[in-house]
Amino acid sequence: MSDGAYLYVVKCSDESLYVGTTRTSLEARIAQHNAGTFAGYTHSRRPVQLIFSEWFDHVTDAIAAERKLKGWSRVKKLAFIRGDFTKLQTLAKRRS
Repeated sequence: MSDGAYLYVVKCSDESLYVGTTRTSLEARIAQHNAGTFAGYTHSRRPVQLIFSEWFDHVTDAIAAERKLKGWSRVKKLAFIRGDFTKLQTLAKRRS
């Protein structure tokens, strides 16, 4: 496998969003979430549904993006996922 990683966002059964990264197969990672393989945020919020993913050539870039998105509000995350950069800009100005 390369030095890259996926950034991904899943929607949980309670409608909350979970942001993560994986260097392995994205499909396998989502299957792990749905199987409850690991204890954590999504374990009690299954099933999850993949709503966004992006490949980064460097794992450090994927981790940096994950940290950034985890700090955002739900509304801001959804605007980003939709590609609504006008809304994203408006939301960014509110937080300043």
